Amino acid sequence: MTKKFITFVPMFSLVGVLLLLSSCNNKKEASTTEIETLNNKEAQKTIYASDITPFFDHWKLILGDGSNVGIANNFENKDFFYTANDGEDWVVYKAPNGGDTHGTSNNTRTELAQQKKWYPKTANDKLTTTLKVMNVSSTGDARVAASYSVVVGQIHSADKHENEPLKIFYKKFPGHSKGSVFWHYEINTAGDDNAKRWDYSTAVWGNDFSVVGTDVSTYPEEPEDGIALGEAFSYEIVVKDGVMNLKFTSEGHETKTFAKNLIVSEYTTTASIPEQTQKLFVPIGQDGVERENAYAGEGLFFKLGSYNQTNGKSPEVNKNWCSGAETHGGDIQKQYQDGNYAEVWFKEANIYVSEAAVSNEGYFTKND
Repeated sequence: MTKKFITFVPMFSLVGVLLLLSSCNNKKEASTTEIETLNNKEAQKTIYASDITPFFDHWKLILGDGSNVGIANNFENKDFFYTANDGEDWVVYKAPNGGDTHGTSNNTRTELAQQKKWYPKTANDKLTTTLKVMNVSSTGDARVAASYSVVVGQIHSADKHENEPLKIFYKKFPGHSKGSVFWHYEINTAGDDNAKRWDYSTAVWGNDFSVVGTDVSTYPEEPEDGIALGEAFSYEIVVKDGVMNLKFTSEGHETKTFAKNLIVSEYTTTASIPEQTQKLFVPIGQDGVERENAYAGEGLFFKLGSYNQTNGKSPEVNKNWCSGAETHGGDIQKQYQDGNYAEVWFKEANIYVSEAAVSNEGYFTKND
């Protein structure tokens, strides 16, 4: 009996240990599965643009198909507006060369438009952001100044001619590693005929708008101090007491600042039209003059996004703005496949709206 008892106990203990180990292993496996499930659920959670730049209550979002989706909190559209991560979170704004447009524009845009407008004389309004341009159109006419470019920020008028005292451009020719950043002032044309309006372009890094190719596919020299695709830069726009102040910064590049009076014009006579404009716009009949008080008395508002300046219209219509680029008849996916689109990534965007700002709903009513 003693011998049998001694023999039985180890066998029982061994079975118990095995059962216990098996139970622990099952628990461990279950725990690992649960963790993986939780991780998968977390990975599948959508990161919205409003999680990255939580300021969308101030804007309405226009998409690259011409639609106004309104306030873009917790919103995405995989064709035009979504988020990406390359180690940092970014908001992607994408617009094809051709498709349905917003308002009277010839160009597609995925762009925010401020819900309020403000008046330059009483303004104390500010927009700051950091961005990088990831793509500009792969086709276009090199002689056309707008080819291969995208507008990444604006001040727009909500009233009268609805002109633009500020457009910030990025432009890169095919085959170049670096592109140019420049900004435009568009005159607020005197009189009722706005067809004679023109832009004056100022270089930030690289060239200005007026530097073009000698024929359809012959490009000017690449700018030495340009900005590459995927290279981040920042801009700051402050409008106060009638003056627009601009600041541009980028690591490894000289910081540039500019100021422009928005309520007193310097372009009120034909003699005051700049030489750049004489060469670029006057030959096509855009030779107007500006109201003496420029944009005084007009409601202005900020825009931010990807406003593609390359389109499929023939350069014979307008050699500055009509690029003759590939649009595949408006087929967005085909344009995306062969690089005929503009794509801009934004982060760290902020807006300050003055107490004097008022509703901009009238602009959207006219243009939607």
